[in-house]
Amino acid sequence: MSFSRKSHDAARAAEMPPEIQDLHCFTETNGVITTTMFDVPGYRIVKVLGAVYGLTVRSRNWAASLGMVLKSVAGGELRWFTNLLYSARNDAIGRIVSETQSRGGNAVIALRFDAGDMGGFAQVCAYGTAALIEKVDDAPPVYYPQLGQA
Repeated sequence: MSFSRKSHDAARAAEMPPEIQDLHCFTETNGVITTTMFDVPGYRIVKVLGAVYGLTVRSRNWAASLGMVLKSVAGGELRWFTNLLYSARNDAIGRIVSETQSRGGNAVIALRFDAGDMGGFAQVCAYGTAALIEKVDDAPPVYYPQLGQA
């Protein structure tokens, strides 16, 4: 596969419906660092403040649900449900950030998500460890967005 073909496939895989593009990867964290890693490169953990949780439960509009059932017969992405889950995830992150700040923390490490169905309701839980961290290295961390790239 040529490089241009890989680039085209990557761009296609990253396409987002316009109505959820602003929700995809952004939640205002008020400066609180959130990471799925167990540490933050360039920082040290000063104090662990305990487990924090952010929960949200969403109901589905019955008319939209009926429309999505009909859409599922034809196949393809059910964008209304995708939008519902993105906004639920962002609300859960917002709540975990608020809880972290209320404890005096500035980071959530080991951030994880859990999602499920509760009798027709969509439930999303974000959880992690609230911590107080401080910068120890002025050099910016090096990120490798794709394997094989420097």
